[in-house]
Amino acid sequence: MSTTLLPAPTEPNQIADDALRVMFITTTLDVGGAETMLINIVRRFDRRRAAPEICCLKGPGELGTIMAREVPLFDRLLSGKYDLRVLGRLTTLMRRRRIDAVVTVGAGDKMFWGRLAARMAGVPVVASALHSTGWPDVVGRLNHWLTPLTDAFIACAPAHGQYLIEQQKFPAERVHVIPNGVDTVRFQLRPGNPALRRQLGLPDGAAVACILAALRPEKNHEMFLDVADRVRREVPAAHFLIVGDGQRRSMLEQRTAQLGLTDAVHFLGTRSDVPELLSVADVVLLTSHMEANPVSILEALAVGKPVIATRVGSVPQTVLDREVGYLVEPGDAAAMAGHVVDLFRRPELAAALGAAGRQHVVAHASLEQTVEGYEDLLESLYRRKTTNRPAARRSPPR
Repeated sequence: MSTTLLPAPTEPNQIADDALRVMFITTTLDVGGAETMLINIVRRFDRRRAAPEICCLKGPGELGTIMAREVPLFDRLLSGKYDLRVLGRLTTLMRRRRIDAVVTVGAGDKMFWGRLAARMAGVPVVASALHSTGWPDVVGRLNHWLTPLTDAFIACAPAHGQYLIEQQKFPAERVHVIPNGVDTVRFQLRPGNPALRRQLGLPDGAAVACILAALRPEKNHEMFLDVADRVRREVPAAHFLIVGDGQRRSMLEQRTAQLGLTDAVHFLGTRSDVPELLSVADVVLLTSHMEANPVSILEALAVGKPVIATRVGSVPQTVLDREVGYLVEPGDAAAMAGHVVDLFRRPELAAALGAAGRQHVVAHASLEQTVEGYEDLLESLYRRKTTNRPAARRSPPR
């Protein structure tokens, strides 16, 4: 997933008296794909329909510090894995804030404690948004026990919804698909920036491949480096951008040096100018072992870049093979490198695939569609469960 934040709204809608008070519960808001997706949704919520709040069970993280200036944010309710007092703290917080709907984001502690506290606090709507098809975001036995307490399990793509039903065994009638989306205005076709190319150390005319992913094991950056090594044998002037950061950076930099690619592979860390970075790339890669519905490839397609990705999770529903890019089997660096070389040598084909990708994202994966999906789902669940509750409610204490 991408780590691209939308700009903060300059004039957010005034909160309506009858807006649903929605609390999103997560562990922390470090820079990452699911975390960024959450913030972009929160920033786009129509305050006439929903007033969002965020609870980070641990520290706020880098992104949480930013969001605390925009919405009510609460943190440090969980001191350790076996801190049972978190249940009382969360329950008290939800009652004090008069929360109408709780959405836990991801599996693990936040999914367990968030749902249990919501039921104890009498919160009408309890939902869990999931963004993975396995490790490191595994839904364990304790979280499965709380299925009866959950009104909705939110999947981020149709295939992900099937996974939640068939593999996780969640009740089909409670699984709702709200596809991930991107801001198709911010992410749009634009010419490459020569000044940015020079800043990044990209020679004039050099072909560029890019990956947008946190440096975590499941993203398989080793395959990206293997692809880079193979491509350089065919296109010696090619360069490669790695956008994202994490604890594996040092190891991956060492691997880059071992392959003799230090001059060609650029570790850019976390960046706020992803649309501009994508504009200087010719092709975007996804090398993951597993995914649900990564936003990074939606962003790449939105700016008109062809994507070559591993055939995992819901990726085939986004990267339509041979229509907007290419799919390869997980770990098949040779096949991926072959497609990269082909697109480097056939820029007209790359442009055609990218243009088709842009059309696909605008039609099926805009951020507006994602936000509206959350608003509609939470409102419909609330109406179903609170038919006698008055529409207008007092604002919670500040």
